[in-house]
Amino acid sequence: MKILLLEDDLILNEIIEEFLQGLEYEVTCVFDGMKACELIYEEHFDLLILDVNVPNMTGFEFLKSLRENSITTPAIFITSLDSVDDVEEGFKAGADDYLKKPFELKELELRINNIKRLLHLDDEDLIIDENIRFNTKLNYVDNNSIKSKLPLKEAQILKYLLKNTNRCISQEELSSNIWNYEDAPTSSTIRTYIKNIRKILGEEYIETIKGVGYRFNKK
Repeated sequence: MKILLLEDDLILNEIIEEFLQGLEYEVTCVFDGMKACELIYEEHFDLLILDVNVPNMTGFEFLKSLRENSITTPAIFITSLDSVDDVEEGFKAGADDYLKKPFELKELELRINNIKRLLHLDDEDLIIDENIRFNTKLNYVDNNSIKSKLPLKEAQILKYLLKNTNRCISQEELSSNIWNYEDAPTSSTIRTYIKNIRKILGEEYIETIKGVGYRFNKK
């Protein structure tokens, strides 16, 4: 799992980085909000750990801008701002969790594990129905014992739709969460990927919501 750590305290940044690496996470460290903003459009991350009072753009501002651009990467705030109003602002900005400083590293690990559990971030097999499973590590669909390997982008699209089952996902949201900004696909490219996935799963699973996007309907 790849984590973006935004923390401007050099010592704390290093402590958290070493701890997370010890848990076998890949960690990218940044020290100001603008740099974090640049990286989020250049690389894919599975989780964001964000301080609030950082230079150039606060953690609240950074996460709010991501959510406004349909980037749904889960985020945990780690901050000394501990009033009820601060916590409320953090969740309104789009946080999935809020951890008040000082905190034990073990607590951070527990919070990360909880997000992974809730969002199925580490699940290797995603169950589509009793006869169809999607292996997210090897990127193949097992449909009634017939295994079909998916190209990377089609696998990423299917995984994103599955993790957002029964919610309408716009093409813009898919693009923002799967592609780097400079590599954003055309609408026709996304339609082609969806068509290819339907050929393997069946037409009934991915519904086109006209003028809006796509919804994965789980039986």
